[in-house]
Amino acid sequence: VRTPLSQRQQRRRVSWRRPFPVSGGKNKIQEVSGWFSGDRIPGGGEGGSWTRPEAMAESAREPSCGCKGIRSCLTCEESGSPKLQVRKKYQLTYDRRSGLAVGGEFCGFSKWALPFPGVYLLDNFVSEEEETQLVDMMDRDEWKSSQSGRKKQDYGPKVNFKKRKLKTGCFNGLPSFSHQLVNRMLKCPVLKDFLPVEQCNLDYRPERGSSIDPHFDDWWLWGERLVSVNLLADTTLSMSRDSDNYIQLHPSGQMCNTQSPAPVTDQSERTFHFNGDNLPVHCTGDCRVERTSEAGQRLTCYSDVEVAIHVPRRSLVVLYGEARYKWKHAIHRESIKSRRICSTFRELSEEFSQGGKQEALGKQFLDIALSFQGNPV
Repeated sequence: VRTPLSQRQQRRRVSWRRPFPVSGGKNKIQEVSGWFSGDRIPGGGEGGSWTRPEAMAESAREPSCGCKGIRSCLTCEESGSPKLQVRKKYQLTYDRRSGLAVGGEFCGFSKWALPFPGVYLLDNFVSEEEETQLVDMMDRDEWKSSQSGRKKQDYGPKVNFKKRKLKTGCFNGLPSFSHQLVNRMLKCPVLKDFLPVEQCNLDYRPERGSSIDPHFDDWWLWGERLVSVNLLADTTLSMSRDSDNYIQLHPSGQMCNTQSPAPVTDQSERTFHFNGDNLPVHCTGDCRVERTSEAGQRLTCYSDVEVAIHVPRRSLVVLYGEARYKWKHAIHRESIKSRRICSTFRELSEEFSQGGKQEALGKQFLDIALSFQGNPV
């Protein structure tokens, strides 16, 4: 039976090489040829077929995701990788006026709250015009594929965190467009001595299923404060802990009722008491609410609690103290509704700072970083 002309016109004779098993467990390269149509060559041995060389080259040119291990994004999930199932947790929302994480109306912790120190939020850290300029300058450089559907640009030393080794590599400083951002950060009360040595730009997009799993940032090299500038979209930073220890919740009716938040300063920050817990909570100076609760407590596991920090577009967010060292942070896929860029700045740990064991090495990297002449590494 003759093949229809329309199909014959699409067929081509192609030669290719394949491994052919011989005695001794070795393979011999055999050159074969044949007529075929499409990308697959039928009859390639027992239950198999080969891909033509041109198709293999085309496949190699296609961009792939950077997911490894249990990480996944929409790209690899569509190709058959299993989606990681995340256990649903109780949701509390960070209230910047009081420094409390407060249970929502429809969650299991409605009308309950817990102190949540270590978060600083500043709205409108950059203007709309500055945001447009920053994103335009970032997009002039290559975005490299990263895990969980993200893309990234790194400005920092080359680090092997497992072996605790680092070297300059191609690092030649933070980008020039970050100079004004760093100068502006120094005016914030919690960042008055902040000297960043590394900047990481992350690009999140809903069509890639971008997210970042709950994690701690390294604290061998990076210092206490994690500083992020949130661009192009609002987002939600999700905080969680794996501990099975119990945490005390308190009635949210004891919350601060201050109407207008103010920046944290040495004069406006107070210490309040929750049944003997002497925890610093950020509050404006005109707040007169006493927060010693005798009305009751509620205990629950840390692992059942997730705190949502709503981060507005063009805002600055700083994690430090307990929020940095005791709570993991994440961005869930559901929180990415449109393109979002996050620029995170990190400082050196005490080991690499003045008086530390590796002060000289830290100074070398800091001098490079603050030249503001860098390109992505």
